[in-house]
Amino acid sequence: MEIMPKHILENLALVINQTPLSTHTIFTPKIIIIKNKTINIQQSNTSTSTLTKLSSSSSSSSLPTTSSMEDPHFTTKLLLFITWFLSPAMVASVGINYGQIANNLPSPERVVPIVKSIGATRVKLYDADPKVLKAFANTGVEFIVGLGNEYLSKMTDPNNAQAWVKANVQAYLPATKITSIAVGNEVLTFNDTSLSGCLLPAMQSVHTTLVNLKLDSQVTVTTAHSVAVLQNSYPPSSGAFRPDLKGCISPILDFLSKTCSPFLINAYPFFAYKANPKQVSLDFVLFQPNAGITDPANNLHYDNMLFAQIDAVYAALNRLGYNKMPVQISETGWPSNGDDDELGASPENAKKYNGNLLKIISQKKGTPARPNTDLNIFVFAMFNENLKPGPTSERNYGLFKPDGTPAYGLGFSGISVSGGNSTSTGGNSPGTNGPGVYLSPPANSSNGYMDISLSPEKVIRSSWRRLGMGLMLILMAMAFGI
Repeated sequence: MEIMPKHILENLALVINQTPLSTHTIFTPKIIIIKNKTINIQQSNTSTSTLTKLSSSSSSSSLPTTSSMEDPHFTTKLLLFITWFLSPAMVASVGINYGQIANNLPSPERVVPIVKSIGATRVKLYDADPKVLKAFANTGVEFIVGLGNEYLSKMTDPNNAQAWVKANVQAYLPATKITSIAVGNEVLTFNDTSLSGCLLPAMQSVHTTLVNLKLDSQVTVTTAHSVAVLQNSYPPSSGAFRPDLKGCISPILDFLSKTCSPFLINAYPFFAYKANPKQVSLDFVLFQPNAGITDPANNLHYDNMLFAQIDAVYAALNRLGYNKMPVQISETGWPSNGDDDELGASPENAKKYNGNLLKIISQKKGTPARPNTDLNIFVFAMFNENLKPGPTSERNYGLFKPDGTPAYGLGFSGISVSGGNSTSTGGNSPGTNGPGVYLSPPANSSNGYMDISLSPEKVIRSSWRRLGMGLMLILMAMAFGI
């Protein structure tokens, strides 16, 4: 079993060999032992000169003889890296949507360091672009690959499903860590009965192929839904699926339960605010301090709309008997630009929404109804995509501009990639990824907040946990002779 993803090993080696000692500050006192060496890291806000070696019981001949150990500052750099890696700024288990409806994006090879720069460990595609899957081989980044809506009818044929899985999944395993296949995107809210009728048969055909290829234990099959599949969502405890969709939803949930696959939901609080800015509190949708709302049925308090949306989904699942089904937020984000009538679309609000969201993810805490369940969220999106149809906001959800620089400040340095841009759209069909359904919310609702289902949507760990992670990194370094 893999102890630590390879990309973390690579980052560890990079920091050990290249990071200047003068640029670091230690924030937390710790005592760490490395191969019989005890190192004391002094109290907060001290420079590296205050690192004091307390004792050394092993001779130099017993230490690793790799090139890394020839660096006289190796131990200090290792400790500094561990302290940096475990700092509050770390974002844990971030997922990112990588759409490619554009003609000015960097090549996938240049995207790899950008993904790593934001600490993302999971990427969701809307296709199975071979260039992307090859570029991310042996990086440790996990992938959800997409099978577009336009392929659903073909995938109901087991032979077509087998050919697709062999060419787009099996061919890249195990080097590229493909962990899931998202069959279709927001199919049930397209109001296309022919399309929705193909969804479950396509999912079943793909899963059967995985079973036949003995890949079902490592690759799940699921599909992403819009929050508009809910009939009720306010208060969150009243969450329920639309009656007209239950005939489709129930068998899909049964499939997901039997195959141990997650329920994916796309949630965009931005649309709730855009539709009724006088009624919906901007602070409530941006994770800013606010009075919040209290669910009268269970007295749970909500200080942001995304958590309310997630718990409404849990409530809807519970009503149908699937209270243990895991939920993933397959898309959520905020645009940094929009048309005149798209109130709230600005760099400042995008920075607040995504910045606060990343902080919440790093805190490893759940929602009011599921406080012990870690959030599993994919931010939308990696880049601004200049060929997406629709309002201006559709082309401005990216954390990064096509040249690799941040679209707005989130504490990421970005990586310049100008001069090597790809002109491929990655096989995406325009309009099939990202927020694409626009429904008007009700004119009013109790407590001043709308029924969020009608929008198509969307700290620090304990010292002991951080210390435990530090020890794991040390053991990993020892095991690989770094």
